[in-house]
Amino acid sequence: MQEVKNMDRVAFNIFGIDVMWYGVLMATGMILGTIIALRESKRVGIKEDDVLDLAIVAIPTGLLCARLYYVIFNWEYYSQYPSQILNFRGGGMAIHGALIGGVLAGYIFTKIRKINFLKMADTVIIGMPLAQSIGRWGNFINGEAHGGPTTLPWGIMVDGVKVHPTFLYESIWDLGIFIFLWLFRKKKKYEGQIIVYYIILYSTGRFFIEGLRTDSLMLGPIRMAQAISLIGVIGGIICHIYLSKKAKKENTEE
Repeated sequence: MQEVKNMDRVAFNIFGIDVMWYGVLMATGMILGTIIALRESKRVGIKEDDVLDLAIVAIPTGLLCARLYYVIFNWEYYSQYPSQILNFRGGGMAIHGALIGGVLAGYIFTKIRKINFLKMADTVIIGMPLAQSIGRWGNFINGEAHGGPTTLPWGIMVDGVKVHPTFLYESIWDLGIFIFLWLFRKKKKYEGQIIVYYIILYSTGRFFIEGLRTDSLMLGPIRMAQAISLIGVIGGIICHIYLSKKAKKENTEE
């Protein structure tokens, strides 16, 4: 079994600049996610230009917030090397930061454009788990985001130790979420149900997978990803109950 750390992280070179596999996979996921959102926008009656404009705003904002989220929880290092804070090529991104930044950007964007936020969120979030599923393979190539020692046959070798391929667990879980949301999208009962289900499902899987990882961002003894995931599950359930009751009430009044 090949050691993960021996894999070449460079996909190709352009004018002397190395283009990393991690970036290629992230870009591929974002492009596919945008294509899926554009296809869904036609079905639900949202302008394609609005989806593209949102992508132009939300993707950079999400990437920046993903980086800043990581920096905040590694401040002891970055406070000593501030020049590295925006060094994206140096590694260090957090999906929860990306989600928070993307949602905030989306909310502001829809308010300015006078678009139903929940409807837009349902439209663009469907491709998100697919993008995450693809992006997680960048962790594999980088030899990161893995778990502790295991004797399971599908373990991967890192520094001579067989460990849990937590990147793989999450990749499979995210792919399953994408398939479920894609099949369910025409059956939703209220605006916002797709993003609510995404939050609940992703947070549930991430909570358990994070418990196996060895590189969690910590706040004292607390794994931040697990804390955020727990909040996501509880918040998602509350939103589901509220929005479903609201939809039933509106349908009854009609």
